Amino acid sequence: MAKLALLATQHSSRISSYYRRSLSQLRWSSTFETKRVFQKPSSFNTSVPYYVTTPIFYVNDAPHIGHLYTMVLADVLKRWQQLHGVRAFLSTGTDEHGLKVQQAAEKKGVKPQELCNTNSAKFHLMARLADISVDYFIRTTDPGHKKAVSTAWLHLKNKLKAGLGLYEGTHKGWYSVADETFVPDDMVQPAKEPQTGKNIKVSKETGNTVEWIEEKTWFFPMTEYKIRLLDFYNKNPRWIQPKSKMAEVRSWVEKNLSDLAVTRPRSRIAWGVRDPTDDSQTIYVWIDALINYLTNAGYGSKWTNASQNMEPWPADVHVVGKDILRFHAVYLPALLMALNLPLPKQILCHNHWIMGGRKMSKSTGNVVDPILALQRWEPDALRYYLMSEGCRRKDMNYSNKLVAHVYVKQLQANLGNLYYRVAKAKVTNAWRVSNAVEMYAAKEFEEMSDQAKKNQPYVTFLRELKRVTAAFSFSMHNCDLQTAIKEIRHLLQDTNRYISETQPWNLVQQTDPESKKRMNWIIFNCAEALRIAGILLQPIMPGKAAELLDGLGVIPSRRTAEYAFMGRDENYGTALSPETPPRRLKKWDALFPPVPDVKEFPKDLIPENMRAEMRKKSKNKMNQLVATLAKEERETGSERDRRMGREEGA
Repeated sequence: MAKLALLATQHSSRISSYYRRSLSQLRWSSTFETKRVFQKPSSFNTSVPYYVTTPIFYVNDAPHIGHLYTMVLADVLKRWQQLHGVRAFLSTGTDEHGLKVQQAAEKKGVKPQELCNTNSAKFHLMARLADISVDYFIRTTDPGHKKAVSTAWLHLKNKLKAGLGLYEGTHKGWYSVADETFVPDDMVQPAKEPQTGKNIKVSKETGNTVEWIEEKTWFFPMTEYKIRLLDFYNKNPRWIQPKSKMAEVRSWVEKNLSDLAVTRPRSRIAWGVRDPTDDSQTIYVWIDALINYLTNAGYGSKWTNASQNMEPWPADVHVVGKDILRFHAVYLPALLMALNLPLPKQILCHNHWIMGGRKMSKSTGNVVDPILALQRWEPDALRYYLMSEGCRRKDMNYSNKLVAHVYVKQLQANLGNLYYRVAKAKVTNAWRVSNAVEMYAAKEFEEMSDQAKKNQPYVTFLRELKRVTAAFSFSMHNCDLQTAIKEIRHLLQDTNRYISETQPWNLVQQTDPESKKRMNWIIFNCAEALRIAGILLQPIMPGKAAELLDGLGVIPSRRTAEYAFMGRDENYGTALSPETPPRRLKKWDALFPPVPDVKEFPKDLIPENMRAEMRKKSKNKMNQLVATLAKEERETGSERDRRMGREEGA
């Protein structure tokens, strides 16, 4: 057993990095084949709702690609729960108060509410175009939300023991307008304004300009909750993912936590929720914003304390970007402790999308408009790209070249290629998925020859097919979508290689029963890989996955997670009627057709040893490219399998 664990750590970089990180979470069998056996994630609780949230997005400007990524990530987590029969809710919306909105409206010469209406509609549109299944879209200018903020505020001000509630004082310090927060002295550094060369002060953390402010304000005694916060972190070490972010938060609380100024003078910031007991003060925009998660759960309208039915609170997952982690991991839990309400179960923190190695900024002209991107690439393709390339541990680079690479190589050449081969053969009556499924249900494949079952491509394919659902589920349970998608990609690679090497089309003209049985056996195996992949991909690509499953004839009631196992569904497949004549289909006339500008697919992303094939005469360069990359995908899977075989046999 020790030797097996050692061998596992030596696997090639082609093996999913997830396995190398999580050996302690895997149980290994002692069989000769050295199969991976995954521990079962905690069971899905169908008796209580699942509640996932995004931050509410600031409306001082239009949406960018990072906003879309956060929305899609939360939507995938929600749909994954629904795939297991769980009632699930997704909350998102727009943050519409504060100095930045007030100043942006003044700059445009419009009223703040008008600016909010315009930009909030853009976030609405983005969510609709991206097929985000939103249950609650909150706007902080909504009367119901203002009521919830006032309810929480009065509790903090009037119903807590001395020292634990709000107190009045004067705040002196450095304030960042861009970050909407005060910055401690030791987190401020000198800098020069790029345009003028003027000496200024900026936040070390964000680089944004700060200004010195002295003003009357109300404070929340954050330091009184320091011990409780640290105790909570210690008892819940996986509360923030990834764990490196938990370490950052704990360190910041230990070294930098101070009482929080939670109002601003209305003379300076009029656009916000008023303090219901002090008309000279506006409630701090971040207090206003953080309460939104409670508002959507019914706080202030259906319930006000933990003794009542709070469903769907507490949230199961808050999805946040790294720049606002402190507000969600420090300020929000402290406020909830003061309100005597349960804390969210987990915070999932992701890094930022950059372009050309630099942070996206309008001044540098490298901001990606998500609405234009959705119109260019179609929602499912862009959702897949964002989930497969997004990362929690480092900033992610966005470019149309990379989107094209993923679309053509992984979707067209891998998934689309397999679907075309199995469900849309060139002569559509060459075989029928329904016939193959019927033969499996009748147990006609049990007598297949040992030689066929010992064929190496089949052995590799079968191993991947049997483990993919458990591996995919394990990664999804840990909110690791990159690795989850890799599991599907590896299965499709192995299945494409399997069908290429077994060549069922060469058996079509054979008349002997054994050849017909072998052809249908191969088609059934490949159809099972597609069916299982289609079920598992539904949260990521709801439209394309549905199209794939429709093409395979999988009935809607059998598209849930319980059917994502080999042989679980014995009644699917599309059959042509005897009167339907055979017809040829256009290549790639299916899931992932060529899209605008992909014909100019960058040659530097094509492997050097395959460029010669691209120079061959072809009426359709797009089809030639896809066929070339499909071959490369199969060879990638083959090499991965050879490496695994060498190590397992050592």
